[in-house]
Amino acid sequence: MTSEYVPAADTGAVAESAALARIVSRQRAELDRLRESAATSAVVERAKGALMATTGCSPDAAHEALAQRAEAGNRTLLEECWLTLGALTPTPPAATAPATQPPAPQATSGSPARSGTAEVLSRLGRALVHVGSPQELAEALHEHLAPRADADAVLLYRRLPSGGLELVGHAGLDAALAARWHQVPPLKGFAPLEVLKAGEPLWLEHFAEDRQVYQLIDEPPGHWLSRAWVPVTADTVLGVLRRPAAAFGQADRELLQSVARLGAGRLGALGAPTAPAASGLATAVQPVLDALPGATVLLVPLRTAAGDVEDYRIEAATPGAVDILGRTGRELIGSHILESYPSVAGESLWQGYLKALAGGGPYEGEPFVYEEIVAGVTVTATYSVRAARLGDGLLVTWLRHDTEERQEQRLAELQRLGNLGWANWNLVTRQVNWSSQVYTILGRDPGRGAVPLDLLPDLVLPEDAHALARAVAGLARDGRSFDVPFRIRTGNAVRHLRAVAEAVSAADGTVVEVHGFVQDLTAQRSAELALVDSERAILVQRGVLDAERALAARLQHALLPLPSNPVQLHGLRVEVAYLPAQAGVHVGGDWFSAIELPDEAALFVVGDVAGHGVDAVATMAQLRFTAKGMVSTGSSLTGALARLNFLLLHSRDSQSTATLVLARYDPAERRLAWAQAGHPPPLLVRGGRAYRLDRPAGMLLGASADPVYDSAEFQLEPGDRLLLYTDGLVERPGEDIDAGLDRLAAAALAAGPASLDDLLAAMLTGERRDDVCVLDIRVPVEGEEQPQPRAVSHR
Repeated sequence: MTSEYVPAADTGAVAESAALARIVSRQRAELDRLRESAATSAVVERAKGALMATTGCSPDAAHEALAQRAEAGNRTLLEECWLTLGALTPTPPAATAPATQPPAPQATSGSPARSGTAEVLSRLGRALVHVGSPQELAEALHEHLAPRADADAVLLYRRLPSGGLELVGHAGLDAALAARWHQVPPLKGFAPLEVLKAGEPLWLEHFAEDRQVYQLIDEPPGHWLSRAWVPVTADTVLGVLRRPAAAFGQADRELLQSVARLGAGRLGALGAPTAPAASGLATAVQPVLDALPGATVLLVPLRTAAGDVEDYRIEAATPGAVDILGRTGRELIGSHILESYPSVAGESLWQGYLKALAGGGPYEGEPFVYEEIVAGVTVTATYSVRAARLGDGLLVTWLRHDTEERQEQRLAELQRLGNLGWANWNLVTRQVNWSSQVYTILGRDPGRGAVPLDLLPDLVLPEDAHALARAVAGLARDGRSFDVPFRIRTGNAVRHLRAVAEAVSAADGTVVEVHGFVQDLTAQRSAELALVDSERAILVQRGVLDAERALAARLQHALLPLPSNPVQLHGLRVEVAYLPAQAGVHVGGDWFSAIELPDEAALFVVGDVAGHGVDAVATMAQLRFTAKGMVSTGSSLTGALARLNFLLLHSRDSQSTATLVLARYDPAERRLAWAQAGHPPPLLVRGGRAYRLDRPAGMLLGASADPVYDSAEFQLEPGDRLLLYTDGLVERPGEDIDAGLDRLAAAALAAGPASLDDLLAAMLTGERRDDVCVLDIRVPVEGEEQPQPRAVSHR
């Protein structure tokens, strides 16, 4: 509602002018107050920073100390802050120091800080007054800590609502590295997150050991050999990275913790809220107003020192509330009523508000004329204002009394929303009436006027004109109503329309009037055609998917035959299971190998290619046979992984990745050597306990052009059970992988000597979203019956 109140007499104009004068005066006073508040806040923050720098206290303690000093000296807080800042004298540079000045004493082991710490904090405190962002704060910290604490890089991380971290400030890092570590998910073992959880500093001074425990920012590797992470606030942490592999002395630790406290004060000033918080009443009322039509606002009185109401602040508003500046709904919250609705300055409205606020009952003013802008057109309407007390405020509603116009407006809205317009043809007087929406639908200029009923077919496409002309003739002659679809051309587009009409007949049956409507069905027709196209595409895609599934299944069965019973391989009992996913294409890239090698050894392989379908099966076959061929011809396990990685990077689909575990068993020594590429660790069951084997280094295949692969080995003993498997056995949606590995260990111990089927039944419940492949390798104890050897050991 963008409008002005039309007063009933000249006295209203005088009152309105007086009200506008009060608005200007109050706004000037408010501007002066804000300027004074901003200046005062800056001086107080500078004084707090100086006190924190010299004493190492917290921001709250610094503010309390300044307040106590002011009270003891019978001074204002602002005066005390200026005195504190005036007492600071800058330390002269070393070059200008007198020649007779004795050298500074060295800190002893019992000193709380080395010489120079107070000076660093003092200079930093003065520098932080000019800091305007977390990035500038990080740069200031780096400038002052680099010469004193060997700080090569400074980082400021802030915790996100999702639990991760965001790099809000940094110095000493190149832009590319800062971009890579700009946002960090809630990784386990990431040092800044651990510090925020514990609330205690973390001193990482032993690089080789620390990298085994924590996720470190280490690019290039070994660049920073010591680092410190110190909490600044509950959600912000300061990081200091250093090149030397040196421990942080007691003086350095105290310095960094003092700097963190100093930074906390500045961060608090940067993030200080500036807007008043919503009252409890407004918080409860606003959701109700959001669902109401019309114009309603919740007002809270603003009083002078004497207690008189000088204005009202808008605390909540309906979406339909609009002020003279064009602000709507929640945009009005926080503004004053005399700014948004100057007409309230009229004596009757103002006094009515005061009466309702004082508990005199609801107030309803006399109707008055108001001008509003609707769709760019100025419309005059009659309103009245109703106000009722609600808590400590007023609920004010603008009521419109133009019922007939409101109904016409609703009818126009109904036609617009339904994309239809009404039409009326009087066949006796030849008078034609169309609503404005009919002109819009037919794309006809209203200046050309409406079209008689018998000429309506001339507006449509020639191929549809005959059907519409026949329907119009039947209606005019026999009174038969019709519902006819047709098309018209507007510009370069064809629109699908519908005409519905019925006749009004005289007593003798002669048709004298026709009324009906025209509706635009273009969007609906387009949706129907798109739906038909989509259904046709779905059928085609389903056929392709079925053919691909059948082909992939046949390929997988041919390339990866499964033995129906356990097999014996160099004294080991080997059982195999492969279960395809139960969703999507039921074939994937999981595979296994259990073969004899030419040197009387055995090779065991379990792998997993990312994805499903023919491409995954093809990549699986390529890796499976290549791995067997390379190990059979003498390649080491790590060498085979490196060559397989090279093969995958230069394959037709260079974006494909795979995980793999290779194990070579020497039956003479019962020794098993193994290597892996990003694969889940094997599980060893021995002596009633389950062990998750420590994985040697190895990145998944296809992820890097220069990976590093290591191997490990151990000796198998009678009664051992070794499980090699793909991740589909242990992974569940929304669950950490460690939980799945622990569940597998528990299931293996509970199953005991039972078959592999029992273990799978315990592990796999519900629908499987991924393939599952398992090699169950057992070392029989003496006297245990062995399975009959099968001719599949070289597959």
